[in-house]
Amino acid sequence: MPTFDVYADGPDASHWEVPASGAARFSWEYDDGRERLLALYQKGKDKQWDGAKRIDWDLEVDPYDALGTPDEAMSVYASRYWARMSERDRAELRRHYASWQFSQFLHGEQGAMVCAARIVESAPDLDAKFFSATQTMDEARHAEIYGRFLHEKIGLVYPVDDNLQALLGDTLRDSRWDMPYLGMQVLIEGLALAAFGLVRDTTDKPLPRQILAYVMQDEARHVAFGRMALRDYYRQLTDAELREREEFVIEGCHLMRDRLRGTQVLENFGIPRAETERLSEESGGLRLFRKLLFSRIVPCVKDIGLWGRRLQQAYVDLGVLELGDSNLDLLMNQDEEIAERLDAERFAAEERERIAEIHATVREGAARDLQADGEDRAR
Repeated sequence: MPTFDVYADGPDASHWEVPASGAARFSWEYDDGRERLLALYQKGKDKQWDGAKRIDWDLEVDPYDALGTPDEAMSVYASRYWARMSERDRAELRRHYASWQFSQFLHGEQGAMVCAARIVESAPDLDAKFFSATQTMDEARHAEIYGRFLHEKIGLVYPVDDNLQALLGDTLRDSRWDMPYLGMQVLIEGLALAAFGLVRDTTDKPLPRQILAYVMQDEARHVAFGRMALRDYYRQLTDAELREREEFVIEGCHLMRDRLRGTQVLENFGIPRAETERLSEESGGLRLFRKLLFSRIVPCVKDIGLWGRRLQQAYVDLGVLELGDSNLDLLMNQDEEIAERLDAERFAAEERERIAEIHATVREGAARDLQADGEDRAR
């Protein structure tokens, strides 16, 4: 079924064209490269997987409770609008919220795929081009998976959020080769990782947990790549050049914060936009959610060398400055371990089921043999 048939609100056009700027760069040095990036490239090759096979798509999903999100987490909860809703309305609202959230994941992954392809084109170093080629494939797989989940399990898709689209546009229009790294690997991927992790660690639904755990295993490599490449490059920049990039980060963080309102969902339930924004700002759960979503961005920005006074003040205003001391490597290692542990648990369960089937078959065969022997003796 075409996606346009399942959009909650159809986009204005089926395509979005962003004028590209900047140079395509070739490197004729094929033998020299940074060992860390080449090791990450090897890992990217080794860790390729097929979303159609690794994920158990036979798992059932209730579209009206796809993520197991508690009602209290919705900004409209306990308001007069919530009180007026029937149980059927509330179930439909949960469906729309899950669709909106995973739709932004989907659109973000397509944006990551395009940005990774731009890095292949524009990065000056061949080791970065090599890794970005594996990332482009990773992001294509992620977009495929999120699209399939929305189509087959929820049956509803939301268009790209205006703020996410704005940040994607700013990232792609910039002619400087490092900006796709900064906009995508640090800001969009960092926020996505935190959002994925919050859902992964709180949902009791096995299919979305599988999807998020496996996607996050890939994304941990992508963020590591951005950190390595930008840390090396930003050591060479002037103070003025660093300030320009810090301004980009500040603007991007505000766009990402505003992306998380989900006002479009509530508008579809007849709540005026001004009210949806008020409910969003007053929601304690949503404020905590927003803060946690910067847990991957702030330490990454600090790590790559963007930590000027104005940027720190912006993080003070957002209430997230202390996240700069978070251990990003520990978080990324946990993402890897959770995916591997989930695989081990799934394969162990499948092996137990296989052994049980073998034992049942043996027992049935033995019972048939005994029955046949008894019939022979009776004759």
